[in-house]
Amino acid sequence: MTNEALAGYSNLAVYSALVVLGIAFLAFAVDLAGTRSRALAGRSGASGEGRMSAASGGTDTLVRGDAPAVVQADEGPSRRQAAGIGIALSRLASLLLVAAVVMRALSVSRAPWGNLYEYLLTAAAAVSVVYVVMSLRRDVRWLGVFLTALLMLILGPALTVYTEAGQLMPSLRSYWLVVHVSIAIIATAIFAIGAALSALYLVQESSERRQAAQARLSGWRQTLLAALPPSRTLDRMAYGLHVVAFPLWTFTVIAGAVWAEKAWGRYWGWDPKEVWSFIIWVVYAAYLHARATTGMKVRTATWIAIAGFLCIAMNSFVVNKFMSGMHSYSGM
Repeated sequence: MTNEALAGYSNLAVYSALVVLGIAFLAFAVDLAGTRSRALAGRSGASGEGRMSAASGGTDTLVRGDAPAVVQADEGPSRRQAAGIGIALSRLASLLLVAAVVMRALSVSRAPWGNLYEYLLTAAAAVSVVYVVMSLRRDVRWLGVFLTALLMLILGPALTVYTEAGQLMPSLRSYWLVVHVSIAIIATAIFAIGAALSALYLVQESSERRQAAQARLSGWRQTLLAALPPSRTLDRMAYGLHVVAFPLWTFTVIAGAVWAEKAWGRYWGWDPKEVWSFIIWVVYAAYLHARATTGMKVRTATWIAIAGFLCIAMNSFVVNKFMSGMHSYSGM
């Protein structure tokens, strides 16, 4: 039996989360737009402090005054009200998405991963939860505008493939559904944030090289250069997330093979979904290998990581919807 009321509340929570994410995106965008002015104000204040210190003969204070004051100007709580609103709304959206997933599960008395809509909804909830956890451990307000945009890009297509709440088809009625799909969702969420950080690394590293060469930076590059952490920090964060996600995806592929043997009597059948899941594994293995290879440029390895996430997007949207096979139910 399907509880239509709970399914309706789940849908309401999804649409509410979309609205909240949209407002959070605007709040983060306002904060990002003010980054350059805060940075310039910080530098001006630092220069003034250095000149005053020099006039009083304080050489040690002069050194501190000459140091870039971007971080200090950026951290003032009164100057980051928009970012604070964005963080609060992001946490609210995360609660709404988790509630939507839980109510969807309760409405059908099963794990809510029986079709593409439910998979994408849970993936969006997982991405939002990972971001909230990150925000509790470190200052990632600069990531908010990009993560809220990513979440809306996941939820938008999810709603276009919306499937009414219903019972599972016989081949999915297995505890392996919980084991296989739950780990796949967690890995996908971590890969998604890793891809966002990787893309930001490429932009930031390019901007830093231009700045070092004293080349003129466009306005948006100047804004990102002031708002984002150094490229090395972005790379370390992205690499750390990929290191966590890769073993999870490895387990996903293995668990899928075991489930296939239980359901269809074979571990591997060259089904499009199976092939693309393995392709994803190979691409991310190549990324980790490239990072461990002496002489390999970080930019090159980062492009491989982004290619891996594009393969995930291909697997989620194109393969599920347009390639027939034993996994065709996942595009329902």
